[in-house]
Amino acid sequence: MLKRRLSHYARPHLLVIDEVGYLSYCNRHADLLFEIVSRRYEEKATLVTTNRPFSEWGGVFPNAACVVSLVDRLVHRSEIIVIEGESYRLKEAKERQQQRTARRKRRKTTPAKGKGDTT
Repeated sequence: MLKRRLSHYARPHLLVIDEVGYLSYCNRHADLLFEIVSRRYEEKATLVTTNRPFSEWGGVFPNAACVVSLVDRLVHRSEIIVIEGESYRLKEAKERQQQRTARRKRRKTTPAKGKGDTT
């Protein structure tokens, strides 16, 4: 079963591994990721997103002996793109909050129509 699953992830022309570093993983997970990356190494494209520098991957995979080798295979012949700036999710959340605040202010400053109003 494991052999079949590893083959499944080794097969695509492009494998996207998103959000490495969002959680911490045990040694077993690090070993499995290393196995997948090794099977794809110099053969097929692998795209990895992370919010952690490689120097912090020891904390993502604590006590995993393969972390250095994993990073080595990932960065060899790679193009590393560092994106700096505000999160678009955070930006959108701030914009929604500003819109809600503006609507509340408009409601407070607009007089409510009473039952006897003819306007």
